Amino acid sequence: MKIQERVKNGWNAFMNKDPTLPPRQEQIFESFIYEGSISSNSAVIRTKSRDQSLVDAINNCLALDASSIDIQHCFVDEDDRFIDMVPDSEINETLRVSPNLDQAPRQFRIDLYSSLIEWGIIAICPIKTIDRTPNDPENESSVRPTNLRVGKIVQWKPDKVKVDLYNEWTGNHEQLWYYKNAILVVTNPFYDIMNRPNAAIQRLKAKLSLSDIIDNRSKSNKFDIIVQMPYGIKTEGKKKLAEDRIKRLEKQLEKSSYGIGYIDATEKVTQLNRSLDNNIQAAIEYYYNLVLSQYGLTPEILNGTADEKVMNNYYTRRIEPMVHAVCEEMKRKFLSKTARSQGQSIKYYRDPFALVSPSELPDTVDKFTRNAVVTTNEMRQAIGMRPSLDPDADVLRNKNISEASDQVRYDINGNPIDSGAPQEEPIE
Repeated sequence: MKIQERVKNGWNAFMNKDPTLPPRQEQIFESFIYEGSISSNSAVIRTKSRDQSLVDAINNCLALDASSIDIQHCFVDEDDRFIDMVPDSEINETLRVSPNLDQAPRQFRIDLYSSLIEWGIIAICPIKTIDRTPNDPENESSVRPTNLRVGKIVQWKPDKVKVDLYNEWTGNHEQLWYYKNAILVVTNPFYDIMNRPNAAIQRLKAKLSLSDIIDNRSKSNKFDIIVQMPYGIKTEGKKKLAEDRIKRLEKQLEKSSYGIGYIDATEKVTQLNRSLDNNIQAAIEYYYNLVLSQYGLTPEILNGTADEKVMNNYYTRRIEPMVHAVCEEMKRKFLSKTARSQGQSIKYYRDPFALVSPSELPDTVDKFTRNAVVTTNEMRQAIGMRPSLDPDADVLRNKNISEASDQVRYDINGNPIDSGAPQEEPIE
């Protein structure tokens, strides 16, 4: 597309006020600035709650593992099998090169999945596009985003939502109305166990907050003592005398440089130096183990010592459902019916050799090539090596079996390969 057409047809969520929008379109820009100065991480503000180190460690592990899976705009065949990447795709350029001004692709995906786990429902909004505005209920064309942001949905209506987004041009968070068919509204597939008010993770957060409160109280400058008066305090007059006596004792300790005070010989002091057992720590350990079991996590996964079988089960049952939810919404909103009929799709792919140890890699490569699953060059590229110039390196065949002289070989694209070997004359 020419520069003039990009400028003419481009759309910006924060800056455009297009008079050609439908009458139902609402461009409401309600400024919402977070308290405090703008910091370097103001573009990724997900929560104002108290820091929960245990919960953050779990969420960060899930988000990092989910962000390792690439999302691609590609062509597929009738059986929904990958054929090739879509050339000059703005979706691929945005997802794989530069999602926005502040975030690299991996950082954007971490922000996406962290927000999905934290909030349960998120909005992925196209801030800039190079076609006409996608925020149009009657627009059925493909959305071609060049800038994406993850936002929190703060208000719902039947056909649109208000989203809290970071404005990279002002440095503030602003709230914008979007039609639902213009943005990706992704729901966490594990919403019931992660984001429900009565979920185990919410109970763990509550116990951690209570533990922090108790720790803060234990660090305060209180003596926790009881002073026994030499008289009964059943009447109001005696209670007042006791309160005045306590206030005078407090002033003595406050004004004294060394915290020294005096009492009468008939008064007695009892210090409460024993801690009360409230079972908070035991409850935290219980809910922490319960959360790990519900999330499909083990201590070995968290510390990076889990074997390949455990990790594959973890990726299949916990990570891929979240990535699949994002891909389904992208395919539904970013690709029109015409684009889908042309074989375009949004797919995700995980590196199958990421969990294979170097000692097991040769056997794995041999099994894949010997059974004609992949070619030699495909395996070389998968492990980061330069493709071989040998024509046989692009042939799908079992190299341990000699082929007949009249057998025609084909490359991975189905084209016949001429080996260049001279054909023997048949014997009379």
